[in-house]
Amino acid sequence: MFFDDWAGLLRVLVVGTCAYVALIALLRVSGKRTLAKLNAFDFVVTVALGSTLATVLLSADVALAEGVLAMLLLVALQYVVAWLSTRSRAVERLVKSEPTLLYRNGFLAGPMRRARVTEDEIRQAARSSGKTDLDEVSAVVLETDGTLSVLPGVPHVSEQRHRGPGRVGDEPGA
Repeated sequence: MFFDDWAGLLRVLVVGTCAYVALIALLRVSGKRTLAKLNAFDFVVTVALGSTLATVLLSADVALAEGVLAMLLLVALQYVVAWLSTRSRAVERLVKSEPTLLYRNGFLAGPMRRARVTEDEIRQAARSSGKTDLDEVSAVVLETDGTLSVLPGVPHVSEQRHRGPGRVGDEPGA
């Protein structure tokens, strides 16, 4: 249960090191897109790569070459789908979600409910972006990778008014 034999440990060390090096090489060759902020499709590929690596490490029934080929296949399929999604709107809609507007001069209850985002999460995103009050925010968007983008608000009309040169606070025509 705790120890079978030294050959098993040696296999994990050798095969694990080789599989890890192969995975890093595949990720480097596949480009930055594979390691970008994850949308749902990228997340599935990442989990599948991790599962494949674990299987290669722990299952003596899976040869290193088979495991590396499986990882290569996953990375290649991810590359093909990403390539197709940049060339076909239909493929892009199939594998990626659209950004969702959650706040625009007020909370948008329907989109928030569908996205399962609370008012507190929107307030937290605003604070994280340096906005102490939602009055300083014009919109909050749930991006395709699950992050919340906070768009700064437009200053009030009184703050936009041009003030006389060198005379801060003077009203025009005064």
